[in-house]
Formats: sequence, C-alpha cells, structure tokens
Amino acid sequence: MLVMKFGGTSLGNAQRIRTTCGLVKKAVEREADVLVVVSAHGGVTDMLIKAAQSALGGDALSGLSALETRHREIVEELGLDMALLADELRELGTLLNGVSMLRELSDRTLDLVQSFGERMSSKVVAALLRQEAQLTAEAIPSYDLGLLTDNRFGEATVKPESAARIAADVARRAGTLLVTTGFLAKSPAGDITTLGRGGSDYTAAIFGAALGAREIQIWTDVDGVMSADPSVIPQARPIARLTFAEASEVAYYGGRVLHPMTMVPAVKNNIPIRVLNTTNPDHPGTLLSAQTQDPTGAVKSIVYKENITLLDVTSNRMLMQAGFMSWLFKILHKHEIVIGMISTSEVTVSLTTDNPKNLPAVVEEIEASGFARARVSGGKAITCVVGSGMRSQRGLAAKVFSAIAEAKVNIQLISQGASEINIAVLVNNEDIEPTVRALHETFFESE
Repeated sequence: MLVMKFGGTSLGNAQRIRTTCGLVKKAVEREADVLVVVSAHGGVTDMLIKAAQSALGGDALSGLSALETRHREIVEELGLDMALLADELRELGTLLNGVSMLRELSDRTLDLVQSFGERMSSKVVAALLRQEAQLTAEAIPSYDLGLLTDNRFGEATVKPESAARIAADVARRAGTLLVTTGFLAKSPAGDITTLGRGGSDYTAAIFGAALGAREIQIWTDVDGVMSADPSVIPQARPIARLTFAEASEVAYYGGRVLHPMTMVPAVKNNIPIRVLNTTNPDHPGTLLSAQTQDPTGAVKSIVYKENITLLDVTSNRMLMQAGFMSWLFKILHKHEIVIGMISTSEVTVSLTTDNPKNLPAVVEEIEASGFARARVSGGKAITCVVGSGMRSQRGLAAKVFSAIAEAKVNIQLISQGASEINIAVLVNNEDIEPTVRALHETFFESE
C-alpha cells in the first residue's frame, strides 16, 4: 500500500491537477494498492473562511460566488461537468445563508464551512482519474472511511479506534482507487471536525499507519525539506534524509513543508515518509525514516516560528523554595497554555507559547496570588538549528551565537534540549531574516 497526499499547490490549477493524476496513474501501475489524500485547491480554504466571515457580516453571496467561479474555472478547463459539484455548492450556499440570517458563526459551523474545499477537490480529482487515466476511482470523505475525532472543533484529536475503523472501511472497498479528504474527520455525534491547518499531512500519516503502508508520500511544490525557508534563503538546498526526530523538530519549529503532527503515526509504526515535488517529480525529495545513513552532517536545517509570545514570571519566593514551578504549571495547564521554550533563573521563569489567547487569564491569576508578577511580550520568533549530529560537534553552540552576534541580533532566550537535536533562540519577529541568513551562511554556505 502506498499513500499519496497532494497539497493545495499540487491542485492549484487544471495543469497541476492533470500532473497529479498522471503521478497517481504511474503509482497505480507500479503498486496496484494506492490511496490518495487531497487538500482543497490552493487558496480555497482561505476563501471559505473569508466567505463565512462575510456571511457573518450579512453578505452571504459574494463569497459563494467567488468560490463557484474558482471551481468552475478548474472544472471546465479539465473538461468535466460542473454538475459534479452542484450538491456541495448548494449545501454551502444554504449554510452561508444561515450564518448571515443568524449572525452567528460557531467553531462547529466554521469547520463545516471549511470542509467543502476538500470535499469538492476530491470529487474533481476522482472524476479526472476516471476520465483521463481510465481508473476506477471514487471520492469518499475521510470521515466515511472511519476517521473519528473528539469534538474540539478547529483542532480535533483523533480517537485511537480510528485505525481499526479505517482498515475495515478501506478493505471493504478493495479494487477501487480511493481519493479521500485530508484535514477532515467527524466527532462521535456526527459533526464534521478539522485537524488544524496543514492537517492533510496528518491525515495521510493516519491512513498510512492504519493500512500498514510501505511509504507515505507528501507531494508539495518544493524538492523536499529544505535547509531553510526558500522565501528567506533563495539558495536553500533540499535535504536528502532526515531522522524522524530531526523532521519532528523541523516541523514543530516552523518548517513549511510538514505538519507537526505528521510524524506521530509514522514514528509509532515505523513507516517512512517521502517529501516530493509535484512540479519536479524526478527529484528524489527527502526521505524521513527512523534512522539516517548520513551521520556526517551536523546541522540539517535552519527553521523559524514567528508570532511567538513570551511570558516572564518573577517572584522572590522562587529562591530556594520547592513547589513554585508546580504551582505555575498548574495555572498554565488550567488555561491550556502549550509551552514552546522555557528558561529559569533563581527568581524568574520565562516561557513561550504560540497561542496567547488565554494568557490574560493566566496573568490575572498569577498577579492575584500576591507573590509573583507576570509580563507578556508579543512579536517574538523562535529560530532553531536542527540536526541529530550536533551532539558530537564541539563548539557548535559557539558558532550559533557568534553568527547571530555578527548579525547584530539580540537573543532574548536560549534553549538546547538534552537530546541536542536542536539549539533554539528567541528573537524579535523583525530579526528573523538576518538571524536565518547568518546561520545558513555559517553552516551551509561557508562549506
């Protein structure tokens, strides 16, 4: 079994969709057992969110019209019948009218609105596979193939029983090329949920693990995982191999190719992931696996995560006192604060989060204690140097800090994990480019 996931850029126009279908046909001829996971056409999820927000403001028509036009251009250029998407567009129009009339847009409703992108793109891809590739292809939503989550709309958690359900549902459709939806699932109550932006990668990994795939392929618009963000470093180079641990760090700290959760099912089931370029399919891409055969390279990638918030908690009662950290972490847990970096001194704890939504409540509770003060600073960015070979490289940290100092960037926080797979620093958002440039030049361009 081979799982092939195609992102929005791979489905962004008629030409790319034809290329995608050609790649699927070749895979079927080689492998026989293939499952295809698709994102919405490029830009469509953003259009759906905008349409929902416009409907909330009383305009239910303009967003729907733009979406219909976008899909009509693709469908007609592919020589398909627009009737293919009639049911989805009709349902979406009814939903947006409801939002407009009620002036209400819940997280549950927003997930339902966003689902139409993948539901329509899967139908388009399956129809073209039938028409031009002469394959017995069927579009079927992932939630009708057993993908079950809780009801945390916007970023739902996959339930463990999904694996057995997926295996059984796919087995019942043996002999059919299934084109399923990334990003989407259903709650036990039957409501459509989403796995968070970029969740199509995660969907592919879930299906790959459930079906015991020999490989999960993530098809995108770059030649694999890169040594840095090409929009910042045009000379960034593709990385041939990464361990799962390295790839997880790259994804978590802002690597633009993979969703951070993608690695979890693959690591658990030891299924390799290959990142490939739809527009350059002959390039070998990047192979992610449990072990790498390239132990020589210390640093593999320079990644960054912007719009981070810093929380500083200061208290003289921390000094030589047990229990303070436990008290603080209980407050953070209560308000669902996910911590990125953390640093401590005798009287101060500094930590970062990429979701500051609940920080005002955290600050209020800390200040109300009477023995600690809290300060929040936004507009920060984590820049991270990643590579499993770093643990054996003496003087590597000195090279990191020297490069950043020469770029005249002020480091506000430093973190190096015990595994020594990464060295992370916190800087201001406006310092991302000089920081990444300095580090990439030091570790890649000076070789």
